Amino acid sequence: MKGAVNAGLRLLRSMRRPSKARNTLLLRARGETAISLVIRDAAASDIPALARLHVETWNATHSWRKKGPTYELREHQWRDAFGHADGSWFCLVVERSNSELVGFAKGMLYDGDLQGFGGELNKIYLLREYQRQGLGRRLVGHVARRFLSQGITSMVLFGEATNPSCGFWEALLGERLCSASGDFHGGYAWHDLRRLASLCQVE
Repeated sequence: MKGAVNAGLRLLRSMRRPSKARNTLLLRARGETAISLVIRDAAASDIPALARLHVETWNATHSWRKKGPTYELREHQWRDAFGHADGSWFCLVVERSNSELVGFAKGMLYDGDLQGFGGELNKIYLLREYQRQGLGRRLVGHVARRFLSQGITSMVLFGEATNPSCGFWEALLGERLCSASGDFHGGYAWHDLRRLASLCQVE
């Protein structure tokens, strides 16, 4: 019953997202393509832009929540993260030709209770008008290859079972993480990041 409710919520929320055709037209009107956007490492100088982007994308993703984190909180969190650049995490950003950021992903070493996983895709967000253009897949590919370059061959992520992105993770062969009672709460796992990297577009 709970699984059916979650599936229904995923469907309803997916209907609020812009279509692939609409976003393709938007990019074309801006003289952009998905390939023209650059994926690079984030720097401390990106903190203000990252904080603004984090607020906007979080609010769009969780639009049913009454109030999301503020810019001030996100700015503090990112400044704190960059203040502890100890190699335990990385952030990749998606950048337009005018230097505006439209997406990001944060990877980190996994230190949770699940056995056999070395990395965690902690955050991944894209502005709505840049979704369904292959950018998410490219970004995931970069994350997978970054982990592999660090000798990390497996990864988990924790999301929400009602998020429309569940279909995206399953298309990338993510394995659902379920509780002991069999309930699915939105988490996915990849035991072989080489396989995941091969599914994602390489620049």
